[in-house]
Amino acid sequence: MQRINLLYVITKLELGGAQKQLLSIISRLDKERFNTFLFTAQDGLLLPDALSIDGLTLRRSKWLERPINPLKDLAALFEICWFIKKNNIQIVHTYSSKAGILGRLAARFARARFICHTVHGWSFNDFQPLFVSKLFIWLERFVARFTDKLIVVSYSDKQRGLDNHIGETSKYHLIRYGIEYSDLASRDQNIRKELGIDTDDLVVGMVSCFKPQKAPQDFIRLAFLVNKNLPSVKFILVGDGVLRRRIEGLINKFNLHRNVILTGWRRDINRILSAIDVFVLTSLWEGLPIAALEAMSSSIPVIATNTGGIAEVIIDGKTGFLVSIHDTQSMSERLVLLLEDKNLRRQVAGNARNNLGVNFSLNGMIKNTQDLYDGFFKERSGYG
Repeated sequence: MQRINLLYVITKLELGGAQKQLLSIISRLDKERFNTFLFTAQDGLLLPDALSIDGLTLRRSKWLERPINPLKDLAALFEICWFIKKNNIQIVHTYSSKAGILGRLAARFARARFICHTVHGWSFNDFQPLFVSKLFIWLERFVARFTDKLIVVSYSDKQRGLDNHIGETSKYHLIRYGIEYSDLASRDQNIRKELGIDTDDLVVGMVSCFKPQKAPQDFIRLAFLVNKNLPSVKFILVGDGVLRRRIEGLINKFNLHRNVILTGWRRDINRILSAIDVFVLTSLWEGLPIAALEAMSSSIPVIATNTGGIAEVIIDGKTGFLVSIHDTQSMSERLVLLLEDKNLRRQVAGNARNNLGVNFSLNGMIKNTQDLYDGFFKERSGYG
């Protein structure tokens, strides 16, 4: 059987769940069956990881970037189309919203044999201006017409797509996130000392890009509410981004310098998780947040805003707690409850890890992805 030329397109290799999942897939695909290519922006924190993958052909575009820019976007579209034709790409698999639109259009123009897109939360949401949301819905509908498969990580994303008339039911295919459970099982006894946290301190953590979607300011407001009752609790916020100054402003306003630790971007999330007693997520919209899944698999209780597919893995009051968006008061009440009851933390954390089971295994994600590609070609005569 001849090898398949497979191109992935993603806007930027920043330190996020979708990007980490993509690189996990690329690095573990069967190299005897697939020639892998990756098209992305020029910069990104995970570029060194991509460059280290054996056999991967990487194209770094000076035109592809996250902000909308008609001229650059058009240039990126033609560049992707040229790259597909030059390398005789058979499968084009897109990730992220902008690359999903441009990459699938280019694949259509270049007549790629199989076009698929992974939805990590849709490009539209309830917090956008109405005309912007309507525009993105229209674009998603248009490119879905020539998309062979729409891969979703949650049933919530599938239903949201169907509710907005994006593709037919038959086009949707569920592939859950893949977690390397063994990497998250161990505890690092030194990380607290590195972060300036005492052994006996209770610690609340969140891993997030500092952007509006994640509402990191709510994390600081949460710290303020909790510290009124439990003044010794520490809060770790891992990440960085455009909202950093606003976050620092809130820390100053609430006088939380001794309680809130901003670590910046970290590559050792498994070590950070081993220092946390309770994990929280304050997002306004999500597909299915991988940071919460990693915390649950690390036997850490999670409190999250009820958005996207998170309710598919958190049973409120049993495997974690769910609160409404921006409801920091309710979140603080549940957080205090967990922090004051060690047995409850253990019970909720154990339930969470057991509930995940093997549904989110890394090997399962790789196998399901390869089976999807193979299934397409097996249905077409003349392959091989």
